Amino acid sequence: MKAPTGRDAAPTIADVARLAGVSRAVASRALSTEPRPVSADKRERVIDAANALGYKPNLLAQSLTTKTVNLVAVVVNHIHDLSDLDLFDRLIDQIQAIGKQVILVRIGSVARVEEFLRNGVAYHVDAGLVFSDFADATTVRRMFRSDLVVMLNGLHDELSPVVMPDEAVGIFEAVADAASKRVRTAGLVTGRASSPVEHARIGLYRKAFEQHRIELKRTVQGDYSYASGHAAAAVLAGDDCPDAIFCTSDAMAMGILDVCRSDFPGNRPPRFRLYGFDNLSLTDFEAYPISSIGYDKSDYVRHIVDFIANPEAFKPGQPPIMVPTRFVLRATS
Repeated sequence: MKAPTGRDAAPTIADVARLAGVSRAVASRALSTEPRPVSADKRERVIDAANALGYKPNLLAQSLTTKTVNLVAVVVNHIHDLSDLDLFDRLIDQIQAIGKQVILVRIGSVARVEEFLRNGVAYHVDAGLVFSDFADATTVRRMFRSDLVVMLNGLHDELSPVVMPDEAVGIFEAVADAASKRVRTAGLVTGRASSPVEHARIGLYRKAFEQHRIELKRTVQGDYSYASGHAAAAVLAGDDCPDAIFCTSDAMAMGILDVCRSDFPGNRPPRFRLYGFDNLSLTDFEAYPISSIGYDKSDYVRHIVDFIANPEAFKPGQPPIMVPTRFVLRATS
């Protein structure tokens, strides 16, 4: 088959249908990423024919027919925290497993969100997943001109699906562990002050300290990064250090541990105990055996992807899906 230019023309869905011995409609359904009815025998014949011809679906044409583009936007502040790597590898894999691809949109400030809106910068996507704490649900719906916006940052409304870790159980278990080991004073290294999720997390730590009569001697604000934990060590781990230091990310706890390795002979804590948050995969190894608070990331991702795959299942006003956390005991506490 020759195109007017004299080059071989790309095979079409009609060519695939002809070779498979089916109608164009059946061939289209068999190759669709959407769950559309077609018998197993016909689907196999169509796939074999497409492979034999080297047929590639026209994604633009498909999007005009199905009103989808098979793109999901993931909105983040940045990706430099180790917890991002643990989570996004799973998330992208599962989004691709349902036939969609991911675009990352980095938003570093509220001004950046306003710039997106002012300049009309937007992407046509099937769904937006919002991790950034600089954007609320209404704003993101405007950014993407899409009603399906899954909120993961605490800035949701009744029109948006929500998936959140239920952090209370894990935090109270961690503080109870410290209290059982006669911890009477604590330091807390926190993340960004702008984050509503972080505000709620700090409130849970304060409540748990009060319940167990642990004095919070000092709070140091970081940004979840290793570097901010490294800097916090100079403030908290001096001669008058508290009995325990709690960090709201494992990366910050790793920074403290590296500064204070001499205080953890054999990874044991004779001077102060150290607790992280996120339960990173790295904490399962000998270099960073940090007691931490985590949740089932596979379960978390499953709930998110369910909303993308089955948007009609969401009912406006339904309560957030809460994924429970747990305390994971390791050597540093």
